[in-house]
Amino acid sequence: MEGYVISLLLLGTLALPETWAGSHSMRYFEVGVTRPELGEPWYLEVGFVDDQQFVRFDGDGASPRMEPRAAWIERVGQEDPHYWRRNTAVSRDQPQPGRADPGRGRAGVHTVQSMYGCELTPELTFKRGFEQDAYDGVDYIALDTDTYTWTATAPQAVNTKRKWEADRSYAEGVKAYLQETCVTWLKKYLEMGKGTLGRTDPPSARVTHHTDPHGEVTLRCRAQDFYPTDISLTWLRDGEEQLQDTEFIETRPAGDGTFQKWAAVQMAPGQEGKYTCRVQHEGLSEPLTLKWEPQSSSAWYIVGGIVAGLLLLIAVIAGFGIWRKKNSGGKGGTYVQAAGK
Repeated sequence: MEGYVISLLLLGTLALPETWAGSHSMRYFEVGVTRPELGEPWYLEVGFVDDQQFVRFDGDGASPRMEPRAAWIERVGQEDPHYWRRNTAVSRDQPQPGRADPGRGRAGVHTVQSMYGCELTPELTFKRGFEQDAYDGVDYIALDTDTYTWTATAPQAVNTKRKWEADRSYAEGVKAYLQETCVTWLKKYLEMGKGTLGRTDPPSARVTHHTDPHGEVTLRCRAQDFYPTDISLTWLRDGEEQLQDTEFIETRPAGDGTFQKWAAVQMAPGQEGKYTCRVQHEGLSEPLTLKWEPQSSSAWYIVGGIVAGLLLLIAVIAGFGIWRKKNSGGKGGTYVQAAGK
């Protein structure tokens, strides 16, 4: 759940670059929040390789430092003794609360969010880089990696765009990082974490039935325990896909290294039998096909029989107690019934 909360905080309106099955990516998310009452802003940074968080820096920690968040990344410290100290210094030196801060000097609480990184093809060659910023929950500025110029997505970002483009060394540094440094480290991380990052966990799935106060029926198809995140949930009515009538939630971390997702579709009561959910994931040898199965009425007969049996047993025990009391003449526990009585 921690990964999910962090993702919500960091992403805001920042749109994740779409990745395809087989490709690999490294992404860093930064968030800076001004705190006028404390003077110093709060800065948080997390790094992801593919779908797994592997490092984290929290400026509010007792001793702020870059920390490992995956078992495989701890090996890097053994190979490079200066790795954690070097990355801690980089995070501490970040202009806070962010590089693109149009609110610098403004009163009140403001939030700056940044996301940057690179993506590789399945053959581990450079595919693209990305860097974008948001301010107070609104897209602010983004890098066009075809031209390595900046696109201002908010009026306030025009000045930032001019400043960054006027300094050619800044754009060249960004390009070098995205196309070279990022690629080198991503390949290294993929090799170090291949046992975890290269695994495939198939989803488990089920369909649940829900009825709202107005009698409308919703069938929800939920998949969980899967990795990586690429998954397809499709509702079909009489074999035809119902994309426009389906409500989806984004794929979410489950907190244990796997993910979950659901898709829901509404219908009139009595139509449930016409709907089928199809689940596709690379961990499955073939798609899962699920339908809602009403609880069998025989189950209620079984439960009813058990309850009736218990009530009968209680009645027999109570009756035996009454009979014994009558035949004992109402005497105490020292009374012994005569032989043959």
